[in-house]
Amino acid sequence: MSPTQIAALIAAGAFVLLVLLLAIPLLKLARTLDEATVAIRKAHENTDPLLHGANDTITHVNTQLERVDGITANAQAVSGNVSALSSVFTATLGGPLVKTAALSYGVSRAVRARRKAKSDGGNKHVLRRVRGGK
Repeated sequence: MSPTQIAALIAAGAFVLLVLLLAIPLLKLARTLDEATVAIRKAHENTDPLLHGANDTITHVNTQLERVDGITANAQAVSGNVSALSSVFTATLGGPLVKTAALSYGVSRAVRARRKAKSDGGNKHVLRRVRGGK
């Protein structure tokens, strides 16, 4: 055997050893990719029912929001009617009620003043003050 043949055999052996050393990480990488593929497939299969459930939930929430919208519209109409009713009440009965309250206040004050005047012994200046005199 010549020295070139021995060198070629050593180079060939080194190349085979290099290929074997590189094959081990490549095989491990292939297994990892297979496991990742299986995990992605399982995740895809499990998300379908989850998305259907989320869709049903959103549909239910939209239905409830439509009901709440109807309730708010009715409440707004009722508050508008109450506002109109209070305006009518104020316009119709507010003025006379204020006048009646003022009259009853004045009458009760005059009655108190007369009673006080009688209890003071008929003091004339108290009676004049009630009648509007000086």
